[in-house]
Amino acid sequence: MITDLFAMTSRIDPGVVMRAVPPACRSTIDLTPALTIEGEDTLIVFPAMTPRSEACYFLPAFALLSEEDCSFRFELSAEVAGEWSPWIASASIGAAPFAPLPPDSEVLRCDVDVFTGKLATRVRSRVRLRIDAARPLSSLRWLATLSASDLQMDAGPGARDGADVEPRAILVPALSQMEVPPPLRPRICSPTSVAMVLRHFGRAADPGMLAAEMIHPALDIYGLWPAAIHAAARRGVAGYLLRFPDWASAAWCLANGLPIVASVRYRSGELTGAAIPSTDGHLLVLTGQEGRDVLVNDPGGTTQAEVPRRYRRDEIIDVWLGRVGVGYVFFEP
Repeated sequence: MITDLFAMTSRIDPGVVMRAVPPACRSTIDLTPALTIEGEDTLIVFPAMTPRSEACYFLPAFALLSEEDCSFRFELSAEVAGEWSPWIASASIGAAPFAPLPPDSEVLRCDVDVFTGKLATRVRSRVRLRIDAARPLSSLRWLATLSASDLQMDAGPGARDGADVEPRAILVPALSQMEVPPPLRPRICSPTSVAMVLRHFGRAADPGMLAAEMIHPALDIYGLWPAAIHAAARRGVAGYLLRFPDWASAAWCLANGLPIVASVRYRSGELTGAAIPSTDGHLLVLTGQEGRDVLVNDPGGTTQAEVPRRYRRDEIIDVWLGRVGVGYVFFEP
């Protein structure tokens, strides 16, 4: 599998961003954005991007490193056989009533926050934004990224490379989603995982407060992936979404002190010793690896003491990279 991460920055050193991205996924860092105005909206527009391999799976993210209130959504257009698709929109984050775009096309569609479609030679991306700020957007710090993948799974041994790197354990404070009030317990693995990583970076973060920020009222979900990036950015921690292509890229992050919030899915018996016996979707924090084990902070642990765990690396690869394969990566900007 080939995954490219494209990035645009404002008032953030592109070199810092590049050093937080696995080398196998680094594409063009610090593309020059175009900022345009459409009515009440500001558009951050990427130039047309050409992935190394035709791509069919796209994950955008936006990190505004400011406490200003804002609403945003992502809009993508893909080029297939020399023709550009219409612009397709993601779900909106925030309360702004953005004007609707045409529905999904035969070439490109969006399921909440993930764009998929036919294999495209090029892609255009933009962030539609409304912000309540005294300063212009160009004077604020932000990072806009797009992960583009061909989803061509490599079942060979190369897909599991990176197992023999030097053992590394990142000290990430443990938090359990099961220690919050009962109605939230089964629903806030994402806010709890983000809270753990924010505490690792020295930011005070409470899972319940993050959940209140990250919930999407219309969809009634706490696990919208771009909402996690946005919540961390409000606390000064930058991040991006990545469809990890292989274990080597994950191992690189862990070896370089970058914990990964990983989205997993598994049936009973597929993850030995799992905090949750089975799940259609769960977030946990990868904190290192040692021998044949991956070190994990699993917020599904019944108590804080039961959050740090060891899972078999081959099983994590299967239930993460073999399924959703998406991770949040956070870093100091």
